[in-house]
Amino acid sequence: MNLVTLEEVSKQYSERLLLDRVSLRINTGDRIGLIGVNGSGKSTLLRIIAGLEPPDSGQVIVWGHTRIRYLPQEPDLTDDASVLDHLFNADSPQMQLLRDYERTVGQLQQHPDDPNLQAQLISLSAEMDRLNGWAAEAKAKAVLTKLGITAFDVPVRNLSGGGRKRVALACALLDPADLLILDEPTNHIDADTVAWLEEYLLDIPQALLLVTHDRYFLNRIANRIVELDRRQLISYPGNYTRYLELRTTRHERLAKAEADRQKRLKRELEWLRRSPMARSTKQKARKQRIAELQRLRYDSGEETVSIVLGSRRLGKKVLRARNLSKSYGDRLLFSDLDFDLAPGDRVGIIGPSGVGKSTLLDILAGKVKPDTGTVEWGETVHLGYYDQRNVGLDDDMRVIEFIEAKAPLIYTRDGERVDAARVLEWFLFPRPQQWAKISSLSGGERRRLYLLWTLIHRPNVLLLDEPTNDLDIPTLTVLEEFLDHFRGCLIIVSHDRYFLDRTVDYLISFEEGQISARYPTPYEVFRRLRQERQISPRPKASGRRRSRSRVVEQERRPQRSRGLTWKEQRELEALEAHISEMETRKGKLQDEINASGGDFARLRALAEQLQTLEANLDRALERWIMLSEMNDQTQERG
Repeated sequence: MNLVTLEEVSKQYSERLLLDRVSLRINTGDRIGLIGVNGSGKSTLLRIIAGLEPPDSGQVIVWGHTRIRYLPQEPDLTDDASVLDHLFNADSPQMQLLRDYERTVGQLQQHPDDPNLQAQLISLSAEMDRLNGWAAEAKAKAVLTKLGITAFDVPVRNLSGGGRKRVALACALLDPADLLILDEPTNHIDADTVAWLEEYLLDIPQALLLVTHDRYFLNRIANRIVELDRRQLISYPGNYTRYLELRTTRHERLAKAEADRQKRLKRELEWLRRSPMARSTKQKARKQRIAELQRLRYDSGEETVSIVLGSRRLGKKVLRARNLSKSYGDRLLFSDLDFDLAPGDRVGIIGPSGVGKSTLLDILAGKVKPDTGTVEWGETVHLGYYDQRNVGLDDDMRVIEFIEAKAPLIYTRDGERVDAARVLEWFLFPRPQQWAKISSLSGGERRRLYLLWTLIHRPNVLLLDEPTNDLDIPTLTVLEEFLDHFRGCLIIVSHDRYFLDRTVDYLISFEEGQISARYPTPYEVFRRLRQERQISPRPKASGRRRSRSRVVEQERRPQRSRGLTWKEQRELEALEAHISEMETRKGKLQDEINASGGDFARLRALAEQLQTLEANLDRALERWIMLSEMNDQTQERG
């Protein structure tokens, strides 16, 4: 059944046309992922569909009694209201009943002898039984808890920006609607919560329309991808993986059509130059055909970001941090924390919101002073810090003036000097927009500009704090390609499992003021190993790079007291070489996949080889870790 129809919808802000006569149908059972570059108009389109913003032309038809629930990126919540107040303010009968029940209970606590309130409470309790309101209340609190909100009665004003977003997300999930519209629902929630949200959304019957940069999330949730590219909507059936295949085929077809057009145009122009002028109508028809070929253009609709900026040489000493502690008032974030980086280290830090991950990066970057401890960087380190606050952007400056002022000399990886205008074009800032004030940019465009500002200084150590928040998928893809060629060190705080799997070698869990030992990527291996081992309660752990025998160094489950047999010792030595060979083979396979272009048969074969290799590598790593731990225990006893 059709729920919402867009017909020839256009929308313009000032001189900027965002939507140009676009059409879209949303049906029951649709789970649509909307993607596109930052500033292309995705959030505007969501607001138009939700009825919060009118189109300039065209129409939006909401069929029947279709109910739409919309979660914006920045939800508008009442500061004085509690968390539960917002949940109970939903329109559903159960939530209205819960609101009346909770209000009556509160009044009765103030006036326990009021017979009217007593009678009202009895009536409401009976209605709660009839509508199964008790289960609704339990479900509401369970959803809040899963989203990391455990204090139900606190005023919303006491919550962080991430906490407010999670409360708004809970309200959207618990208020049934025929169409649920979510704008970046995975921002500000950790990886475990994202995994729970996936399962929750897969179980609900409502149609979904969502904007997210989380590609694993899109792959599991979406059954249709709609791309907003240069004011047009292109629809692809299937999940994100299928979208990539179909999009590549479409662009190749359009590119071929454009190449054929250019050839025909060249032949026609050549004929026109060489042929004698004639009075026949054939000559006139030929000129008309040439004019049509000159006017026609098969646009692939593809805009890409490019990052070919250079970095600097990095010495042997990178980072040594010791005994770091930090508190805010009575709240202790962490204490006696050590963290090391060696050349080539690429580490991802994950953990719940609010535990101090960003504070740790601030301390390492010198933005915040620790209460105790020292941070020592190597002499050759040139630090680039991409934080969440866009610190350094001057709203009063124009985009090109800001880049020219901050980095007058910009170099590529090959040492070529490039001007600011060209670099901005790489980052999808066309020449006219380069003269816009920074204050006029969208949130995503500001993040893209801030990323450029971070990278043009040619750092050899990068700290990235939630880089996937507010960056579009095309920019993230090219950032990942840049990091593939980046020869410095990386520390990335992120909840985006796909991005972490693509960019780092090890994951560290930061919870309750402690840093775990390093776990090998991908995220699924980390999750499995973490579940198998209880994290040590000791307060001090190091995040430094270690030898293989220390990759998972923590309080271990009971192990056999004997040492390695001769056969196990030989197996351990063989595993070292075998794992190294598989890692080398994995890198070569990834290079072959990247070079395969549109050869889908070859891509499929290579992808199957890579999947098998990664499974074998995971098993080998787990076996190697177990033997290494046994060997370490033997040496410690000796």
